[in-house]
Amino acid sequence: MNTPLIFDMHLDLAMNAQHWNRDLRWTQEEIRRWEQIQEISTGTRDRKDRGNNTVCFPEMRRGRVGLCVATQIGRYSAPFSKLPGWNSPEQAWADTQGQLLWYRIMEEQGQMVQIRNKAELDKHVDLWLNEPIVDDSLSWQDSQSQPNELPIGYILTLEGADSLVTPDYLEKSYNDGLRAIGLSHYGPGRYADGTDSDSPLHQSGKDLLKEVERLGVILDVTHLCDKSFWDALDCYSGPLWASHQNCRKLAPWNRQFADDQISAVIERGGILGMAFDAIMMVPGWVHRKSRPEDFQLKIERICEHIDHICQLAGNAKHVAIGTDLDGGYGTEQTPMDLDSIADLRTIPALLQARGYTEADITGIMWKNTVEFLRRTWE
Repeated sequence: MNTPLIFDMHLDLAMNAQHWNRDLRWTQEEIRRWEQIQEISTGTRDRKDRGNNTVCFPEMRRGRVGLCVATQIGRYSAPFSKLPGWNSPEQAWADTQGQLLWYRIMEEQGQMVQIRNKAELDKHVDLWLNEPIVDDSLSWQDSQSQPNELPIGYILTLEGADSLVTPDYLEKSYNDGLRAIGLSHYGPGRYADGTDSDSPLHQSGKDLLKEVERLGVILDVTHLCDKSFWDALDCYSGPLWASHQNCRKLAPWNRQFADDQISAVIERGGILGMAFDAIMMVPGWVHRKSRPEDFQLKIERICEHIDHICQLAGNAKHVAIGTDLDGGYGTEQTPMDLDSIADLRTIPALLQARGYTEADITGIMWKNTVEFLRRTWE
């Protein structure tokens, strides 16, 4: 079956534009060729995923990824930390504001449109649902057969709260359209500790959660370390989701959620977006050493994570797509049959073959996330 719309819960679009210097208006091939030429001319590769990108506006449109949760990200790194980041929260804040400006310019050009409330969401969904579906087998070369240049809708999120100089800064971001926030990223954070750490939620994090709840911002529990995850749920009663979060039982590592964490998100009415980073999909992946071919990894593997969550929930209403594609990696760390974000359109047939109903598949591909936002924003 073809899907008229895909909602991706996590894409680092501004990071790719500003930090990776990728013009997302270009075709995928143009970005790859430019990066390959740069590597040849300089004799160096500044990032491991150069020439391996999967996300750009033409490919999003070809795959009908017409809605996404798009990030701002700017982490603070304490002195002598091994993790990359800014030397002060103020610098990190300035970085996120530059990313916001890029989104604004893309809006001015009609490439994107920001979604802040239910009315804007419903209008944008109708726009894409009424756009005729083209052949999903078309590649970037078939430019004359691409969908019309519909704007890509985005809900603004902050991945990791380090850049908020104080909790009061959250209201500034809310006024700029921020509608979701994660407290942490990797390692120790200013408000909470993230992946590969394990400490209780900081008092500053509890203070920030009061602002998150007061403003009605969605809490993204992705990346929270286990102790901070449970602390956050104890002191926060507002809407929450896990934008890009797979299953620890199928890919053991603290970056994924254990079953009790998945169940807790489900019990709170949340949804979990399935990520396509190979390290989150299979057990035993060794960072910077493993290859997708070593595991014969294909897109179908994500169906096992979807199945697992659906079994825990007893239905298919709490799982969605949150790819994290081009989130610091490219095709060197994605399924072998995922060359572009447009390849997400193969998922409905894979789910259909497993016995999922059309309603289930529609929910997973876009409607579960849309309905979550409608409930939250009402």
